[in-house]
Amino acid sequence: MMQFIYPLSQHIYQFLILVLTPFSEKAKLLKNGRKESFEILNTFRKNNPKANTIWFHAASLGEFEQARPVLEKFKTDFPNYKVVLTFFSPSGYEVRKNYELADCICYLPKDSKNNAQQFLDLVQPKIALFAKYEFWHYYISLCKERNIPFISFSTIFREGQIYFKKENSFHHKILQNISYFFVQNEQSGLLLAKSGINNFEITGDTRFDRVYEICQNRKSFTIIEQFVEDKPTLIIGSAWQEDINVLAPVLNQFSESLKVIIASHEIDKNTIDKMKSVLSKASVNYSEANEKTIQGKDILFIDNIGILSSLYQYAQFVHIGGAFGKGLHNTLEAATYGVPIFFGPNYNKFQEAIDLIEVGGAFSISDSEEFKQKFTELYHNKNLHQSTCEKTREYVGQNLGASQKIIDFCKEEYL
Repeated sequence: MMQFIYPLSQHIYQFLILVLTPFSEKAKLLKNGRKESFEILNTFRKNNPKANTIWFHAASLGEFEQARPVLEKFKTDFPNYKVVLTFFSPSGYEVRKNYELADCICYLPKDSKNNAQQFLDLVQPKIALFAKYEFWHYYISLCKERNIPFISFSTIFREGQIYFKKENSFHHKILQNISYFFVQNEQSGLLLAKSGINNFEITGDTRFDRVYEICQNRKSFTIIEQFVEDKPTLIIGSAWQEDINVLAPVLNQFSESLKVIIASHEIDKNTIDKMKSVLSKASVNYSEANEKTIQGKDILFIDNIGILSSLYQYAQFVHIGGAFGKGLHNTLEAATYGVPIFFGPNYNKFQEAIDLIEVGGAFSISDSEEFKQKFTELYHNKNLHQSTCEKTREYVGQNLGASQKIIDFCKEEYL
């Protein structure tokens, strides 16, 4: 039955994109982008008729950050290979369509038998590497048919997913056609093993390699150093109003020495002004910060983008935003610096947040009183603060190296 339902679902999805195009910029970008995919691929193959290629796929921007350290290590070890990079979502493609280490970048055409055949005829990949998920039936089955190794890495599975409902079902067979899995955690491995799939290794999330690299190449900021003055500093990263509403009562009443840096998720004036309205201490925006304007200020608002990952070097405490709303933002960038991390209650879909709480490097808070209690304890108890930092740092260190393991496996087995 699924042999008929699956292609029908792809047609329905394509139809919905067409319907939504007049009303959704994302749908418009996806529709127009997919139209150009085969033209881009034809041009690539015409310009590189005999090139060996490797195919990387990332659903969106987050998955690209997982693919990036693997791709970059591959390019270092195999500089003569051409890299074809595909995206499913505009939020990935539109941001990274000019990524310099990929030789061809396009949207992945809709999963159909004809598209998969045409795509593989043009790309002719030696290996296909997909980040985290996206298990497309026709692409995977045709790779299997053509003896093209298909690797799924940084993969994560959860109980109740359709792939594990019934062995040898349509969706379970998709996984059976995958050459090898590099999964993030033990639970994912157990789910595969219980379903009779044993071609996997638990290597963790390749994002650890990426954030560690960013940390090692961090920028320094003289004005930030002048602002913090070597005082204890709390950085609130990717902040939403809901986060500030919870933290503000504690920060307003906190009488000890403390500098606060707030990087809002949205950086427009209205959003930042609204955050300022619930904070009683003097603040200044980064765009206006200089030796004079930072004098007497306890709070610095970051009103630009692109520097947050480097700012964490100045933190002794970090709160990551989003988990009082739809979901938690990136905790790994902060964890790489080995600091205690706070966030709200909506973190259960983020494995690294679960892990950090389990090892004692992060704390979920539900209200102002809970934040006050834990923050104050960490602030005054230097031994507790130090041990928490060590736990966070150790957690990151133990999860490094997944990218190299994937490259080594590909070298040994396929190249």
